Parts: sequence; C-alpha cells; structure tokens
Amino acid sequence: MIQALRTGMSLRQTAQRFGVSKTTVSYWVERSRGKRLDRLDLSNSKPGRAWNRTTPAIEQCILSLRHTLRHTSVLGEYGAQAIRDALATSESPPSLATINRVLHRHGLLDQGRRQRRAAPPKGWYLPTVAAAQAELDSFDLIEELKIAAGPLVWILTATSVHGALPGAWIMDKPSAKGTLACLLERWANAGLPAYAQFDNGTVFQGAHHYPDTVGRVSRLCLALGVVPVFAPPQEPGFQNAIEGFNALWQAKVWQRHHCIDIAQLKAVSDRYIAARCARNLSRMETAPQRRRLPADFELDLRAKLSGMMIFLRRTDEAGRARLLGRTFAVSEHWINRLVRCEVDFTHEQIRFYALRRRDPDQHPLLAEVPYHFPNKPFKDRP
Repeated sequence: MIQALRTGMSLRQTAQRFGVSKTTVSYWVERSRGKRLDRLDLSNSKPGRAWNRTTPAIEQCILSLRHTLRHTSVLGEYGAQAIRDALATSESPPSLATINRVLHRHGLLDQGRRQRRAAPPKGWYLPTVAAAQAELDSFDLIEELKIAAGPLVWILTATSVHGALPGAWIMDKPSAKGTLACLLERWANAGLPAYAQFDNGTVFQGAHHYPDTVGRVSRLCLALGVVPVFAPPQEPGFQNAIEGFNALWQAKVWQRHHCIDIAQLKAVSDRYIAARCARNLSRMETAPQRRRLPADFELDLRAKLSGMMIFLRRTDEAGRARLLGRTFAVSEHWINRLVRCEVDFTHEQIRFYALRRRDPDQHPLLAEVPYHFPNKPFKDRP
C-alpha cells in the first residue's frame, strides 16, 4: 500500500485498491514518512487491549454465575441485577452496565425487544374511511382564549381526514345553534362528507343528564344523511387529526398575531384558512367525493329520526358499553376493549363491533340489541 502511494497513486485510488478507508491510508503515510520500506516497523499495528476492559476471569465468573442462577435461583431471576446482587459481597464487583455488556457480548440477553407495529390507516375504525372511499370531517372547540383587553372567545375548528380541508370560526360563546350555523356554512361551500366526528361535549352530543337524548348537531347530521361519530372519552388517537390542527391554528394564528378584538382575529384566521386551503388543494382534489348540500334544505328538529349514529366506546369489566345515557350488554368475552356502536334508528337496533388497532381491517360483530328511540318532542330553547 505504501509502495503504491510512492509510485504516484492517490489516497482514494489506494484505498479503493486495498479495500480500506482513506483514514487508514493516511495513518500509514504518516507512519512511514521519511523511512525506507525495508526499515519500516510494521509490527504492533493492532491497538492494544483497553486498560479498563473487563478481565477474562471476571467475564467467566459472570457467565458461570448466570448459568447457576438460571437453574438454581428460587426467584428464577438470572439477569444483570441478580448477578450483581450475587457478586455484592466480592471485592470491587462489576457494575450493572459492565454485566450487561458482558452478557450482550456473549449473546445472553434474552429480553425481547419492543415490537414496533405499523400505525393503523386513517379512520381505521370506520371501514369505508380507512379504504379512502368516504370522507370524515372532524370538529372540536378550542376553549376560552382571552383577547387582550377584550372578551373570552371559543374557536370551532374543523378538518377532514383525507382532504385536510381546514376550517375555523370565532364564537363569543359556545352553543349548539352557533355550531349548527358553522356546519351548514362549511358544508354549503365544500359539500357533505359521509361522516362527521365530534367529542362528547354537550355542544355536540346534547344533554347528558337525560337518557335517549339526541342533540341539535346530531339531528342536523341525520337530516342530511351524514353519520355523526362520537369519539370514546379519554382515548388517545381518535381525535389526532383535529387536535393536530388545533395546535397548528394556535401556533400560526393565535400566538403570532396580537388581535385587539374579535373582528381582527376573524380576519387573520380567515386569511390563514384560505392560505391553508390553497396549500392543500392537491390533497383535497384527490379526497373522496362529497355530496352537495340541498339548496332548499330546512332543518326540522322535531322530525322522526332516521339513519345511523356511531358511538366509539370502551367496554367495562363486565363487557358492557354506555351510550345514549343507557348501559348495554355487549359481550362478556370482550371486556375493557374498544367497540363501535352503530345506533340504527331506521331499523331500531344497535350493532356492536369489536375494534382492535392490531387488526384494523377486522371488525367482527359482537351483538345486536333492539333499541326503540322514544319520539319525545325536541325542546327548542331560544
């Protein structure tokens, strides 16, 4: 190698010819500088043993002790901590890190690594959304943002799973009527999705203190043929899309601009939403098709309910699920697990499907329960 260099070959060519790195070639160039090849000392080229490396005797002691503990330990423990405890009485016992390195070097670490699974597809709990055959709009409220020297405001936000169609409306107070107007405005401009997802707040779902209550927002969805979906309480993941957009809106609008009143905040937010729509245009064009909102649509809150509502819930220790202010038996074999509860008002029944993130395409039917919704008059408060 040195001779090749001295005949005019470059460092790169020499490294490629002998299959070593350029750093190795440079090291031997410096070592042989000003010396004849027949007088060059090529011995001791391998670095010596590290001064603090564990001695073979200690390594053998650790391996032997592990073998003994594995077969004789009453607790059945033979890992690094058990070996360290057994060597505690000896002089200068090795540390846990040293024992783990010795076991790793000899392939004796039998603790399994964490298995990483691929994330389920978007909207995996709804088969048509997961297959990108239907669109889902997700809605949420950002609560009580304080305008400097001004009032508290609430922000109704929206986004779609496949098209990432954003939306944000400034509200002086949260209300189902105000939410209704915002939903109609969005769907008149963008079209109707197949599903609309909400959390379990009273603004979206209705009152919680009476059973069989279907709120104003749910009745709007049912009247338009949109399936309202209610996420499970205190479950991560189901609201990721809208929670991510909430964080984005607050970072790019609320925290960047100092607004003195609601009108200025609305103007800033509308500009941001328009720019966001322009940026996501290609994604929105490839999203599932939306239906047009009927031009002559009028909401009758007292009309008989038809269609379907979906509640995503987790069963309790007895395999029961709670929705619509009632508790339903699902399956004694599916306890503390996720279920999709489809309330079919047309056929007067509730279907319960098992949900597993590990098998997002498998939704076996667990139970069918008859359910008759009492057609009590809707109390429309002014």
